[in-house]
Amino acid sequence: MVYDVVVIGAGAAGLMCAAQAGYAGRRVLVLDHANKAGKKILMSGGGRCNFTNLDTAPGHFYSENPYFCISALKRYRPEHFVSLVDTHGVDYVEKAPGQLFCADSAKEIVRVLLTECDWAGVEVALKTSISRLERQGEGMRLTTSMGTIDAGVVVVATGGLSIPTMGATGFGYEIARQFGLEVLPTRPGLVPFTLSDSWKERAAALSGVSLLTAVSCKEARFVEPMLFTHRGLSGPSMLQISSVWEPGNVISIDLLPGENAADALRHARHETPKRLLSTWLGERFPKRIAQALQEWYPDAHLASPLAQYSNDALDVWAQRLNQWQLKPAGTEGWRTAEVTMGGVSTDAISSKTFEVKDLPQLRFIGEVLDVTGQLGGYNFQWAWASGVACGQAC
Repeated sequence: MVYDVVVIGAGAAGLMCAAQAGYAGRRVLVLDHANKAGKKILMSGGGRCNFTNLDTAPGHFYSENPYFCISALKRYRPEHFVSLVDTHGVDYVEKAPGQLFCADSAKEIVRVLLTECDWAGVEVALKTSISRLERQGEGMRLTTSMGTIDAGVVVVATGGLSIPTMGATGFGYEIARQFGLEVLPTRPGLVPFTLSDSWKERAAALSGVSLLTAVSCKEARFVEPMLFTHRGLSGPSMLQISSVWEPGNVISIDLLPGENAADALRHARHETPKRLLSTWLGERFPKRIAQALQEWYPDAHLASPLAQYSNDALDVWAQRLNQWQLKPAGTEGWRTAEVTMGGVSTDAISSKTFEVKDLPQLRFIGEVLDVTGQLGGYNFQWAWASGVACGQAC
């Protein structure tokens, strides 16, 4: 069997790339070991797929080379993908500023991609394993469970290591290493934190409770909801900061973002000196959290009016509220991580065509590369943009 382009991986980037190459007149085959195309698309966004973010810009991505993603993102923008889903009659909603989700089901996005591939004459072969990939003159040769396949170009769109139950493997990294490319250390990103000892017990007691927070680690800061879980902390703010956090790092959580707790407490003491601190807390937090704070930090003054609190005592409480310092035990790992940090180094990859610079018949796109977006649809936009750039250049 001979094809112009063989794409390894029937996910977001792979299917997008295949359709573009097909429309360019190439004979294209997509291979995937899974039994269904777009498995991670189907489960993303709670089954609704946050398929893009209108605010997409290079600053929302992590990479050792922050400039690498600029070219592709400029050439294929969110409005281009929105136009595509409009063409296919997909209804969508803007759940948060810029974040577009399917109104009904993520199946709609998979339908769009497979329809595009069909229209472009692309063949898709599922439940197909690849045992060998080698250079064959100016092309590539694949040994697969469906036989030997010769290709002018092979595109690796295998994704990362997150959610192995969806079929994620390190196959793309193995291919990169086989051909001498550097693979930067990988770790789970956009993943909940686990806690240990007393903090785990405290979080478990509040499981299911959510509140708006501002969380900081290193130079990063995100203002998003935080969710207590049986094992630790989750919710958008924790998922976001997890992509920056590394084992041993402390995170700082502001439970009252936008409010200076020290000033607010002093003002309350002046204006309502007879008010109890417990009452003040109850006005600012959900009941269970206000009660928990008093249990976490038992205080001799809690049953006393604010008038009896010294400045130092109020400052201690202000720090607890504005700068809760916490060292997570770890994360929930690949099982629940939405993305993979790190991956194939972009140093040897063209940002225009995604070809390996000394081996143009081999290309890498999407999450397998060392380009990872923040939470909110950015990773899908990277899949579309890198897939289009590569597919049009095949």
